[in-house]
Amino acid sequence: MKLTWQPFLAMPVLAALLLHSAESRGRQSSAAPAEGQSAWVLVWSDEFNGANGSRVDPAKWVFDTGGGGWGNAELEYYTSRPENAFVQDGHLVIRARREKYTGPDGVTRDYTSARLKTLGRFETTYGRIEARIQLPAGQGMWPAFWMLGTDIEKAGWPACGEADIMENIGREPSVNHGSLHGPGYSGSNSFEAHYTLPAGQRFADEFHVFAMEWEPGAIRFYVDGQLYVTRTPADLHAGQKWVFDHPFFLLLNVAVGGDWPGSPDETTVFPQTMLVDYVRVYRHSAH
Repeated sequence: MKLTWQPFLAMPVLAALLLHSAESRGRQSSAAPAEGQSAWVLVWSDEFNGANGSRVDPAKWVFDTGGGGWGNAELEYYTSRPENAFVQDGHLVIRARREKYTGPDGVTRDYTSARLKTLGRFETTYGRIEARIQLPAGQGMWPAFWMLGTDIEKAGWPACGEADIMENIGREPSVNHGSLHGPGYSGSNSFEAHYTLPAGQRFADEFHVFAMEWEPGAIRFYVDGQLYVTRTPADLHAGQKWVFDHPFFLLLNVAVGGDWPGSPDETTVFPQTMLVDYVRVYRHSAH
């Protein structure tokens, strides 16, 4: 960018430059691993820098589609249409819409949305997994950034393992849930902890960085660089098994309704949008 110095514009321009510099530093600091930064090496990412209106990168993501409730009595039909997932202004946009839609399987739903995964495209065992996301808002909304074991087809759920890095329900606009699910500790019996934004802030108001640091025998959950819980095999009870030592893949989705968040009501405004600035995976030099 080329700047021309004009005395009467000097102070506004200088202020704008300082603000831009501060914002850039803030974004860079939030994007980097929280601790031991030099030990983490970026191994995979999607910055969503495609042309406006373009589809997500098929070399990195595939779509889950269908409207069968997904084991949670969800109300949406997940589609692969650009109306529900596309790239815009350097972000992945996942848009939940109120519309009657009948899928190719004959299932009809009153809402549509999108669910993306890296299964068959990318998997990782251990690392720092993070995304910078601005969440949707409203009763009945259920956005998530999470991981499943790649052996899900063989082992089934929850034996494959599930790690929820970001999970939010609309009636709790300031709360992020970080959870582990496995055999004997799944669903409402998962190992869950939550992080609450201060002073009534909402996750829908601006972007936040949700991260998980995963190493042999330990998983740490962060929001905006703040560690809020560490899980280890010592948390398990008799008969439970730690299932977090094999490859996992990533998922991003916005569900509508379900057993946990409940259904949208008259206060819920549609469409609702989740914006994802980036998803990044780092590998620790020691692993």
